[in-house]
Amino acid sequence: MSSNKIGLVIIGRNEARNLSLTLPRLPASIQAVVFVDSDSSDDSVAIAKANNVDVIELDMSKPFTAARARNTGFQEITKKHPGLEFIQFLDGDCELDADFIEKAVIHFQENDDTGIVVGRNRERYPEKTVYNSICDVEWNTPLGNLNSCGGIFIIRKMLFESLGGFNEALIAAEEPELCLRLRQSGHTIFRIDAEMSLHDANMTNIRQWWTRCVRAGHSFADCRCRYKNTEEEMYVSETRRIWVFGGFFFVSLFLTLLIDWKFSILFLFYPLQMLRIRANLPERIPEEQKTPYAVSCGVAYVPQLFGLMKYHSNRLLNRQSRIIEYK
Repeated sequence: MSSNKIGLVIIGRNEARNLSLTLPRLPASIQAVVFVDSDSSDDSVAIAKANNVDVIELDMSKPFTAARARNTGFQEITKKHPGLEFIQFLDGDCELDADFIEKAVIHFQENDDTGIVVGRNRERYPEKTVYNSICDVEWNTPLGNLNSCGGIFIIRKMLFESLGGFNEALIAAEEPELCLRLRQSGHTIFRIDAEMSLHDANMTNIRQWWTRCVRAGHSFADCRCRYKNTEEEMYVSETRRIWVFGGFFFVSLFLTLLIDWKFSILFLFYPLQMLRIRANLPERIPEEQKTPYAVSCGVAYVPQLFGLMKYHSNRLLNRQSRIIEYK
């Protein structure tokens, strides 16, 4: 595998600790690397430069999205290295596994229809907090063809270019939206049986978890509206469940507080829903992670509902949505 065919785009803000771990350990197969910094106040830029990484300091006078940062990195790296065949995208809070690139490229070479390859993204400290553990379950995707993936993946450079990159108007869920367009072009997203990266969510409190759920709800609503009445709609069932289950919580609360406390029996729906979710989790999820994850899914309808309403209120008032960050 020729090293001049692989480019790496890293985006981040205030990720000095993680970059100091990641950059010295990059696979030898990667020689073209760019770091897109979004107004860090720590030593992120200095660490990147010390590791001979090209740095782009993003123009923060424009509304920030991760999509814009990734697109900017892609444009820079392909301008300087036009011969690249594959681009690996990586977030600043992740460390890339040394063997993943080679395994991914082999899969590309053997499967012409594959557009994106991903591997196992693990949470670096899943035992540290229950919120990190929940993230680790989310990263634990099945092997084989997927409908979408997260922001850590490797893609054919010419394909990414032909798709026009990420949709910069999206404040989140830009990856699933890209994956939808990629599948519509006749390509696949494939999860190989290989370690890909370590991710440091660094979620230590319920406020961060809540904000992350609000962002998810906002993203579901955004993509749902953008692809409404198209051939392949996005997040139809997800948004419907949020409206129903999130709304049911407030209806139950209203009936309990203002009508009769006996209506509190309605809240039993949520533990029953959590038990159902837990029972249907796949075997690849460790037993000790199933209960926290199921509880999170059952409770998340409420903050996700706030995210839906936030999106629709911005839309009605013709306001531009701003990025929702949990850390």
